[in-house]
Amino acid sequence: MWLEFPVPPQCDGIELRKFLYQCAVSTDLARAVKYRGDGFFVDGRSSFTNVRLAAGQIVRFALPPEEKPAVEPQPEIPLNVVYQDAFALVIEKPAGIPVHPTLNYAEDTLANAYAAWAQSHGESGVFRPINRLDKNTSGLLLAARNMYAASLLAGHVQKTYFALAEGEMPLGAGVFDGPIGRAEGSIVTRCVTLTGKPSRTEYSVVEVKNGISLAECHPITGRTHQIRVHFAHAGHPLAGDDLYGGSTERIHRHALHCGKMECMVPKHTLCEDTVRIAIPLQWENIVVESPLPPDMCNICRCEN
Repeated sequence: MWLEFPVPPQCDGIELRKFLYQCAVSTDLARAVKYRGDGFFVDGRSSFTNVRLAAGQIVRFALPPEEKPAVEPQPEIPLNVVYQDAFALVIEKPAGIPVHPTLNYAEDTLANAYAAWAQSHGESGVFRPINRLDKNTSGLLLAARNMYAASLLAGHVQKTYFALAEGEMPLGAGVFDGPIGRAEGSIVTRCVTLTGKPSRTEYSVVEVKNGISLAECHPITGRTHQIRVHFAHAGHPLAGDDLYGGSTERIHRHALHCGKMECMVPKHTLCEDTVRIAIPLQWENIVVESPLPPDMCNICRCEN
């Protein structure tokens, strides 16, 4: 893929290296283009980064080739892509599948499924998730499709989770502010502790039924197990979350789903293998939603 950036009037006379910074080209990407790619071009001519630009010129470069991903493609694992553009890919992850291979799960992960999807589309299989989901959390996951997008998308995503908490909580908005750290003697379990890192979860209980509270959650920070820990500490562990005291009677995984995602992507036009991006960057807000999965819906619908 080639990226090209027209030089606007306000950048007349600027050095190429400084212009690349305004284009949100990271230092690592610039270095990779220089040493592993074909270099930078100004109006079709190969150029060093100390050249000065004139308004109206076109800066152009190809994304450099990437190393083969460490994970094996597994086309038998379906990848449900619910949104894509030149930079972003939003995937709907089912519960029960890890995002990345680990010592316990060397294969059958979302990364393996992505490698197969990318291979079928003639793309690098390098998986760059912007947000992470626990193995048993379902819902939306944002991934960057290339090196340029990775630095652009980070910090430009907001997630809304839906949680089924045990017990009847008051309807309306609330906030959990307890700091979160590792539980003593465990490398997995977290807890609210004075020695933990600042953690904030804003939530709103939207429905209470059959001893279960449906809450819409907005994690302001991104600590491991944050929503699960905060609700458990408040005496309302998530249904199915036996790690934090929840019951598996109604559901056999923690009832947490990333149901809405808003992310900012730069406006661009795509023509064959070239993406043109205007400078200064102009952002477009993308909203993607995912309904509650059947196992959580079954709890919401059940009657006494």
